[in-house]
Amino acid sequence: MNKQECYSVGYISKSHGLKGEVTAVFSQPIEAESLASIFIEIKGDLVPYFIESISDRGDKTFIKFEEIDSIDQASSLKGSLLYLSKSVRPPLKRGEFYNDEVIGFSVEEEKEGNLGVVKQVIESGPSRLLEIDYNGKDVLIPINGPFIKSVNKSKKHIKVSLPEGFLSI
Repeated sequence: MNKQECYSVGYISKSHGLKGEVTAVFSQPIEAESLASIFIEIKGDLVPYFIESISDRGDKTFIKFEEIDSIDQASSLKGSLLYLSKSVRPPLKRGEFYNDEVIGFSVEEEKEGNLGVVKQVIESGPSRLLEIDYNGKDVLIPINGPFIKSVNKSKKHIKVSLPEGFLSI
């Protein structure tokens, strides 16, 4: 499986206990209990790991992988990114999008016209920001709030409305 067919859902923060469990931090809500396997990035490659058991306790998720049976094996996974196949991600409501879906979308401002294309989506606390290259400088446009007017996935186009002077900051 390659990264273009998958999306990042979180990372392994640390080992848990003595029998090979890990603590996972998910960047978005997922139905963890329904997972049978997950991809872990190891040395740039995505490796499938089958889940023996998974449990949520408050804001923490504990995962026991098959064939990971010691604290040393679990510790070696610390910091590894977790991925799922895009084919299993739930559909979103109209106007909503996953971060990786809009990379390369053109961005048009109502008055200024074409601003550029989305380079990446940055998550900063509870906020998400579109990063675009506007006339050779990086511009961050908040996704939250009144800035995003429409997202057209089939045309790969985002229409925004920015306050006067926003682009000159």
